[in-house]
Amino acid sequence: MWGSASARLQGMSEAKSLPAGVPDTLRFGVFAVDRKTGELRRNGVKVRLQDQPLQILLTLLERPGEVVTREELRGRLWPDDTFVDFEHSINTAVRRLRDVLGDSAENPRFVETVARRGYRFLAPVSGVPEVSVPPEVAVSRPHAVRRWWILGVVAVALLVGVIVGWHAATSTATRAGNISERRLTANAPELPVIDGVISPDGKYLAFTDSGGFYLRQIDTGETHAISVPSGFDPRPRSWFPDGSHILATWVAGPREPESIWEVSLMGGTPRKLVAQGAWPAVSPDGSKIAYLASAIQFKYIALNKEIWLVRSDGEQPHKLTGGGDDVFGPPVWSPDGKRLAFMRGKFMAGMPFIRCQLETVNVATGETNTLLSMAGLRPTIAWTPDNRLIYSLGEAVPNQNDSNLWALKVDGEGRAAGNAIRLTHGTGEASAISVTSDGKRLAYFRQAVEPDVYVADLDANGTRLSTPRRLTLDERADFPYSWTPDSKSVIFTSDRNGRFNIFRQGVHDAEPEILVRSDEDLAIPRLSPDGNSIIYLITPPNGASGEIPSRLMRAPLEGGPPQLVLEAIGINNQQCARLPSAVCIISRFEPGHEQFFYFDPEKGMGAEIKKAEIHSINAYDFNWSLSPDGQMLAMSKREGIQELPEIRILPLRDQPEKTIPVPGWEGVGSIDWAADSKSVWATGYSSGGGKALVNVALTGRVRPLLAEKEMTLGWAIPSPDGKHLAIWKAHGDSNVWMLENF
Repeated sequence: MWGSASARLQGMSEAKSLPAGVPDTLRFGVFAVDRKTGELRRNGVKVRLQDQPLQILLTLLERPGEVVTREELRGRLWPDDTFVDFEHSINTAVRRLRDVLGDSAENPRFVETVARRGYRFLAPVSGVPEVSVPPEVAVSRPHAVRRWWILGVVAVALLVGVIVGWHAATSTATRAGNISERRLTANAPELPVIDGVISPDGKYLAFTDSGGFYLRQIDTGETHAISVPSGFDPRPRSWFPDGSHILATWVAGPREPESIWEVSLMGGTPRKLVAQGAWPAVSPDGSKIAYLASAIQFKYIALNKEIWLVRSDGEQPHKLTGGGDDVFGPPVWSPDGKRLAFMRGKFMAGMPFIRCQLETVNVATGETNTLLSMAGLRPTIAWTPDNRLIYSLGEAVPNQNDSNLWALKVDGEGRAAGNAIRLTHGTGEASAISVTSDGKRLAYFRQAVEPDVYVADLDANGTRLSTPRRLTLDERADFPYSWTPDSKSVIFTSDRNGRFNIFRQGVHDAEPEILVRSDEDLAIPRLSPDGNSIIYLITPPNGASGEIPSRLMRAPLEGGPPQLVLEAIGINNQQCARLPSAVCIISRFEPGHEQFFYFDPEKGMGAEIKKAEIHSINAYDFNWSLSPDGQMLAMSKREGIQELPEIRILPLRDQPEKTIPVPGWEGVGSIDWAADSKSVWATGYSSGGGKALVNVALTGRVRPLLAEKEMTLGWAIPSPDGKHLAIWKAHGDSNVWMLENF
């Protein structure tokens, strides 16, 4: 036997060394491997990897882009006098390596199988000289992606597109040769890059993090802080063609809309150009600005309802397109300045998500063309000088938490003129794309967020909260929704097996057990009033018509086949009280309003609760929770800056409703009732990105118990005995990467 991993690593380093100057830590995507200790980490969290898969990974990392033969791997893994089934052992080790990396043989991002020869590492490796991949190497076509963000999840509009399109059938399988990819920023997960855009000449990157506003010289890495007035916190969006001015957005205060500013890199006072606008883009000749705006004056409204144009001096603003229930991603200009490209998101009746499509519009005539309408499109795009649209597309299961960049050729009329070509193979979300004026360099964000379930104890009558400890130790998305009646286990959804299924995990257990398995995504699992059944939701599949109903299901908590409770179009949330109350409520979403109904877990749909109906043009304003005693609904907005953060308490009987102000915060996020029905757990947030878990009593007392500045904070689910909270928090990192020769 070879002994410990570290001992083997030491022996192998004597047999074969990396080139001089190569660091001990090699990085690729969100992963880092220490050659000395043999530790693999994802987003800074140690990942367990067995000895042989680790050795194969290190061998491939030494020669990224090159074919490593099976004979070479055999010589690396076993001495000459070893007698084992080498072929089977190598296959097993590679399969285990792919499992840990979240990779697949059919759609590889890291480890590619080269038929009858060996393996090749596809992704860029920090610290190892890059090797060009021969252009004849082919990769698999992507499958249609399903990404579900049920309204119980804090969602970003346009993040998910779910229309079935022709992409998998028409996309080329050939990967562009000689693509060079490297990371421009190396911020730690505790200090993520927030925004960034590459300069027209490709020499500089303007970016921000929580520490300030910076300008980095790309080729040297030299970085300088950009001087801006105290209190001015700009987010760079677009460069003017002269390379000395930047368009940035800024939110001046907790009750102010996002505004557009011109910032000089030479110093001076920033100049406001648009009082209410987001995601500005300067035209190639610098004469005009396209940006996102809302249809009405700022108040409870997101700035993504319309696309506007304005002169670069801020004069003559006018609407180009938009209105209604659609939302838009950031617009980008064509090289000749005659067209804009953008992602349009459509909220469909009966669908708790957004359908996304890539369009172009003629600036002079307003005529639009639809280029792509398909699963997994992300909101941000770029238009290169050689008339290619670069967009981000989600990956297929089991890599559904990742997206990568693709390029689509368009003609002079803004129509598709060829097959899409894949550009990247990374992990995490690819977004915020910007391109230089000569098209030789492209910058984009690579963001990896991993939601997990954490558990904390409530002490001193709920006035103190212990430090949350991570319960789910996988590398997939986990969201808590309920507890078992004995308060000993958390019930949550997870996509660790590909689709979102329902799991149960004891607070002292290392691994969960699956409760409901399905080849469909399951959402919002909660308990029936008697605690004997799990009630959960199945929404329509990808590309389905808005007339297809969602299904509300129930399954025995201790095992057994699921049964249909009811079907209805547009179900987006459901919850039951606890005995002695038998109240259960569902809500149905359509653009502009949300309706509430009673239901019985065995008999189906009941009467409508007319007084609970919500009207709003913001799709993510619908946020509610039923009290455990079945007597009240708590409601709040969940998206955007709120003029006066408050929680609405609506009694289900003939009693007056009340509102509870939540001072000190710019908005209230997700809400859930405490176990005793006397208070509500809510997430309070600020425009600066800070969040806190807040307990809001019906008496009006507001008590923050958990502040979170470094991780994303979702919601908290109390155990039935009121002694614990199941909290979802997400960690990850965000940095800027650059492509050349793409």
